[in-house]
Amino acid sequence: MGMTAGFRTAIVVAVASMAALSPALAATATVRSGDTLQLGDTVYRLDGIDAPEVDQLCIDDHADPWSCGVEAREQLSKLIGGRSVRCEDLGPDKPLKARKIGLCAVDGDKLSLNQQVARAGYAVGVDPAVKYRGKDDIAAAKDAARGLWKGCFIAPSEFRSDKKDGALLGAACRADRDKEIRAVLFPETPSAPPGCTIKGKFAVRARVTGNIGIYHLQGCPSYPATTEPDRWFCSEDDAKASGFRRAFNCRAGKK
Repeated sequence: MGMTAGFRTAIVVAVASMAALSPALAATATVRSGDTLQLGDTVYRLDGIDAPEVDQLCIDDHADPWSCGVEAREQLSKLIGGRSVRCEDLGPDKPLKARKIGLCAVDGDKLSLNQQVARAGYAVGVDPAVKYRGKDDIAAAKDAARGLWKGCFIAPSEFRSDKKDGALLGAACRADRDKEIRAVLFPETPSAPPGCTIKGKFAVRARVTGNIGIYHLQGCPSYPATTEPDRWFCSEDDAKASGFRRAFNCRAGKK
């Protein structure tokens, strides 16, 4: 029995609707950092914001060192609360094309995770953003001294590039303590955050391949000898996105 023209049209519309929704299907998220999460095999960086790296330190409102990168990651986990997440794929992320830019939301929430993180004060803005232009939310968090803004920190992008003379941000920054503050924000021997075992070392020789440093995996010959790493990474993708390449003595498959 043949299909009527109307029935065929209904099927075409239904299939098209399913295809349009497929990039944003809900899934359980694994939080990688304060602005990065993984759905299945796809990693998304939240559009429009830049949260501290997991190994980044800040100074809190009591002038004490503060693992703000770890707290930012925990904050995103709390916002998700084990619920399903949907992400709209906005294209590849320039620092790491295997990673996607995403506008992500938790099922049942009216606000995107992008906006919630910005409002909570755990990110600075990224310009240009694709869809979420969070300048107003970030400015409001700054004015209210929420999250990072209650303390003193350096922009995540400047931390990644080891720009020790970058602008200090936050309500707790003091011009008369500039040297001491920077010594805290860029410690000579940074501690490894929970779950982050990959060692990164800034290296001039890495610039030959367009990188700023080299990372070393557990089990590689260079790992024990790297006793004073400059950075700690939780995954190879994190290291690559920060401009580090794998040590040549580390074969694929090492962890």
